[in-house]
Amino acid sequence: MRHNKKFNHLGRQKAHRDALLSNMACSLIKAKRINTTLAKAKELRKYVEPLLTKAKDDSTSSRRVVFSYLQDKEVVKEMFQEVAQKIANRPGGYTRIIKTGYRLGDAAEMCFIELVDYNENMLKGDAAKKPAKTRRSRSKKAAAETTEAVEVASEAPATAE
Repeated sequence: MRHNKKFNHLGRQKAHRDALLSNMACSLIKAKRINTTLAKAKELRKYVEPLLTKAKDDSTSSRRVVFSYLQDKEVVKEMFQEVAQKIANRPGGYTRIIKTGYRLGDAAEMCFIELVDYNENMLKGDAAKKPAKTRRSRSKKAAAETTEAVEVASEAPATAE
């Protein structure tokens, strides 16, 4: 039975798993996007999102808590200065996982995990959304305006004669 086994151990002992997630979190914050397996990305999301929430509150206590997880001064500094500014008004969901297919060697499912507010291509797509097209007919007001324009256009040549 698997009672109370709620997370993926990733085939590693606890110390190795903690080091792996810490290093992956540092790489994610530095590069804003990393390529990894889907299982690792899902575990990394659970690991890094609470740290990003903690980074919104720039206090000595929260810096110490985040440093205890990441063990890298430069990453903590970048997290509290740059990343926290971008995610300040976001209520959660700071990362996005994009599946990319299967690895050739062992057919492991691969993906990108990225910080949502740093993907400029996706942000441009949101800003430049086209208005939704509907299959409904035009409104009565718009239809009336076009019929008035047609009537005015048909009367104009008649007065010229």
